Amino acid sequence: MRIAFVYPPFLKENKRPLLGQNRQFKYTHSKEIKIYPLIPASLITLLYNDGYEVLFLDGINREISFEDFDKKINNFDPDFIILETKTPLIKKHWQFINIQKEKFPQRKIIMVGDHVSAFPEESFLNSSVDYVATGGDYDISLYLFFRYLSGKEKKIPAGLYFKENGAVKNSGSFEIYSDLDFLPFINRDITSWKIYGEAYLLRPCTYILTGRGCGREGNDIGGVCTFCVWQHLFWKKKARLRSPANVAEEIEMLIKKYGVYEIFDDNESGAIWSTKWLQDFLVEIEKRNLKGKFVLSSNARAENLTDEKCKLMKKIGYRLLKVGLESGNDETLKRIGKLETIDEIKQNIKKAKNYGFKILITTMVGYPWENEDDVKRTYEITKELMLYKTHFGDSLQASIIMPYPGTPLYEYAKRNNLLTEAAKDYENFDMEQDILKSNIDTTYWCRKIWNIHKHPLFLLKSIFTIKKLSEIDLALRGFRSLLGHIRDY
Repeated sequence: MRIAFVYPPFLKENKRPLLGQNRQFKYTHSKEIKIYPLIPASLITLLYNDGYEVLFLDGINREISFEDFDKKINNFDPDFIILETKTPLIKKHWQFINIQKEKFPQRKIIMVGDHVSAFPEESFLNSSVDYVATGGDYDISLYLFFRYLSGKEKKIPAGLYFKENGAVKNSGSFEIYSDLDFLPFINRDITSWKIYGEAYLLRPCTYILTGRGCGREGNDIGGVCTFCVWQHLFWKKKARLRSPANVAEEIEMLIKKYGVYEIFDDNESGAIWSTKWLQDFLVEIEKRNLKGKFVLSSNARAENLTDEKCKLMKKIGYRLLKVGLESGNDETLKRIGKLETIDEIKQNIKKAKNYGFKILITTMVGYPWENEDDVKRTYEITKELMLYKTHFGDSLQASIIMPYPGTPLYEYAKRNNLLTEAAKDYENFDMEQDILKSNIDTTYWCRKIWNIHKHPLFLLKSIFTIKKLSEIDLALRGFRSLLGHIRDY
């Protein structure tokens, strides 16, 4: 059985789509954003280890032509093709599926992703797809499915949709798996790991998942932001962590086998929400004599940046923390379920900076209830935080809020007549147009927030805190990426 996981190289006006391992989607001019698709890579590894013939073909990030992409698929001649999709690309994927099925009717095609997890039956009405796998743990469910097809499992896994006698059937609601330690470490060689990385990461770099889902200290239900498509459509609002020993063992392997220096934990809020996890992880790092041999960066919720955790992270070797501000207005944070206040976010980001961590702040504009004064407040708070104890490596991201179909924010907007005409076409959910009715010029404000990177004081502080030659390379990549982002808006 030959199985291919592919990303067709769709472009829009020479801009690349940010698809794999991306919660938010847009087409971008920046070539410095190539995030490692961890769940697909995990699936390919599981299948490869079990003796299946596999192909991992990321036509987007390998920047190959459609002609070369087709040649590589046809040379492999798969029995199954798996596609990860997202709302703005789903119509293109339906077309791709229909063309594949016309030319190669024997090939079976499976769709995965957050959009089809929300609307699994829709793709059967609009394409010749054979299966839809719902939920975020599709690496596990599809691995079990292929074992079922091979006679190695007795029943079809939950969360799968398929056609039977012309009708769409399913195997029940998808599962999330509490024990993630049984998963093998990703085979980086067969998944082209070297092509991936982002401008703000030191090289050689790669990505891991310390767990899945947005965690909060002492709370089984993690972050519940209404815009978060993965939390609601992938993880059922549950947070799970791998054991500290398991993560430390993977990091040891990445250092010794691949020579990796920086590792980014793309788990939604990292593992730092658990004090106990950090304490045990530090023990594991020291036991394996790994301190100083790598740096670890991570997503983080601001509420988790306590003194105790910051001290633990410094001892472990954390370098950069990617923290969501999202808006400078408490009313907005309440509406989107952020479960943090502006004062808490500001206080803890400054605290993390006091401990010497680099901070990447994420912001969004275009909330329908915000006016010009509100977005100015977001801008001013972002600037305040960017200029506070600035060190080289601090940065930000700005984007237009996207209410993806299936999220609570989308349903709220539908109920309250807050969707624009553009929302009628899935392809418009790509940050090129406003999907939510807005009282501001979203493109102008995104560009203005991105341009905080050009503030004279920020530039001076950044330049004078460069300490290593490797940071000069990072600065050049960051500058190229910034130019691409500004062109996007």
